[in-house]
Amino acid sequence: MRKIFFLLLAALTIQLHLHAQGYQLTVKLKNYTSGKLFLANYMGRTTYLADSTEVNAAGEAVLKGKTPLLPGIYLIVLPGKEKYLETLIDKQQVFAVTIDTTDLVNKTVYKNSADNDLFLAYNKFIYQLESQAAAITEQLKNAHTAADSASIAPQQQALGKKVQEYRNDLITKHPGTLLATIFKAMKEPEIPQKPAGEDSSFAYRYFKAHYWDEVDLASDRLVRTPVLEGKLKKYFAQLVVNMPDSINADCDALIAMTRKSKETFKYVLWWLTYNYESSPYMGMDGVFVHLVEKYYVPGEAFWLNAEQLNKIVNRAYTLAPNLIGQQAAPLELKDTASKPVSLYKTQAKFTVLVFWDPTCGHCKTEVPRLDSAYKASWKNKGVTMIGVKTEGSREEWLSFIKEHKLNGWIHASDPEPASNYRRLYDVYSTPVVYLLDEKKKIVAKRLAVEQLNEFIDRSAGKNAAARL
Repeated sequence: MRKIFFLLLAALTIQLHLHAQGYQLTVKLKNYTSGKLFLANYMGRTTYLADSTEVNAAGEAVLKGKTPLLPGIYLIVLPGKEKYLETLIDKQQVFAVTIDTTDLVNKTVYKNSADNDLFLAYNKFIYQLESQAAAITEQLKNAHTAADSASIAPQQQALGKKVQEYRNDLITKHPGTLLATIFKAMKEPEIPQKPAGEDSSFAYRYFKAHYWDEVDLASDRLVRTPVLEGKLKKYFAQLVVNMPDSINADCDALIAMTRKSKETFKYVLWWLTYNYESSPYMGMDGVFVHLVEKYYVPGEAFWLNAEQLNKIVNRAYTLAPNLIGQQAAPLELKDTASKPVSLYKTQAKFTVLVFWDPTCGHCKTEVPRLDSAYKASWKNKGVTMIGVKTEGSREEWLSFIKEHKLNGWIHASDPEPASNYRRLYDVYSTPVVYLLDEKKKIVAKRLAVEQLNEFIDRSAGKNAAARL
């Protein structure tokens, strides 16, 4: 027992010593006598500079720092930035690597890095399969019929099976290593045979329910790899129901899984926030607002300073009043004769609310197109058009209305100004278009004419069906 105690104490001392050392990567380059060497890390699929140093006359460069690097896949970028070597960084952060640029796979040698010995062996294995993969690709190019392509499929499957068997073998023989963690995360759930009584959605439900089983979200080890971002993209693009309420629930469930790792929590919350704040799909701003209200407002975004946090929170508060399904904010405006115009006193089955500027190039194209759709179809479906001038002089406004014969619209402006429409309707560029229902709830927003036409047709059809 005393001997085991001293062995454990010695191991702990070594680990503490290495931790105190931070990191030191000694890189020996053949055929280099100068230049700058860079160390970059993945953050998702993007790479960021982590360190750099000069290559000496002997072709040696030492990258070192007092603070240990966070685990992940790093890139040793050679002088000239045309070639790089992927390298694993985990617990062991003092090691050496000799690189021969004539063959980065077969002539690279690591010293004192068991993780990279495993990684290098895997890369050599993949390199050996490349000629077979290239031959299969060539056969597919030359395939003339569906039968030809089908006959090649078993070769592809066999090759894929070899790769997966290699990965599974490494997971079994080297559990707990960074490479095993990466390979486990790359695996996808194997769907069992559908049990009796289950409906056709069983495969989807099983796959989704077990999607994250092999992904280590409780540690920081996958953040600085491309794997985690790939898993996030597939999950939210293909498995999550594309409705804000469903997305919100899945976001919260996933974030809860990351609570034991500050770096994973940070990355997943950031990715979700950015993904839905910048989404081109209508209604996804509701997810952004949900994330901000639940995680940013209570102060959980620990990596942001006060100024950065305020910008995100203010953006969410700007969007919150005009989310899909919300009651539109009241608008009290003045028409072209300076008489009152009230949004809620304007009775209509549908209201198309257009914020526009007679001097805006995009408005000059879109507003006449909206008017054409209104006169051709929407008017007969109970649509009322309300146009709100945001910029430009009164003369430019009236001239545009007359020139393009925008008859039948309610034209309004806010000359005082007093309605605060810019904040309430998030109007910071033009045109901005909202579709409101009979009760002035927001049905759609920021759509082109064709998309808006589809929404009006669909909504009109629903109303007709409801009356039957």
